[in-house]
Amino acid sequence: MRSGWRVVAGWSMVVLLALLAACSSGPPRRVSEPAASIQQLTVQADGRWSIELRLQNYSSIPMRFENASFAFNVGGEDAGTLAAQPGLTIGPESADVITVAFDPSANARLLLAGMLADGRGIGYRLDGTVSAAPADRGKARDYKTKRDSQLSPVPGLPGVLR
Repeated sequence: MRSGWRVVAGWSMVVLLALLAACSSGPPRRVSEPAASIQQLTVQADGRWSIELRLQNYSSIPMRFENASFAFNVGGEDAGTLAAQPGLTIGPESADVITVAFDPSANARLLLAGMLADGRGIGYRLDGTVSAAPADRGKARDYKTKRDSQLSPVPGLPGVLR
C-alpha cells in the first residue's frame, strides 16, 4: 500500500511542477511590423503643413519607436520627405500620435490648396521605414512601411484634412 502512495505522490509532484512551469512562461512575445498613417493634416497660415502622424504597434509587447522617414506623395505629387524622431514607447497593440512640422514642395502645396478650395479630399502615400525595438531591450530595426489612403476636408475647420 505504501508504494501506491509513493506513486500517487510522485505523479502529483509531476503535475504540480508542470502547472508551475506553464504559469511562469507568460504570454508569448510577438513582434510584428509597425505601421504609420496620417491622422490629420493642417495647412498653416505660412503654407507649411502640420501633420499628425499615427504610429501603430501591432506587437504583443511595448515597442520603442526611434525614427520614421517616408517619401510623402499627395495626389500623385511628390511632397518631400516626412521625417521624425519620436523617441516614444507605445504599448502592446496600441497606437500614438506625434505632430510633425512639414514644408511641402511647391507643387504639392498648390495641388492641396486647389483641392481644399474645391472642398475635395485627396489621396496620399507614405513609403519608407519606421525604426522600432522592444522597449525592454535590443537595437532598433528598420521596418519597411507603405501606406496608401485618403484625407478629406473637415467641415467647419478650414485647412484641416483627416
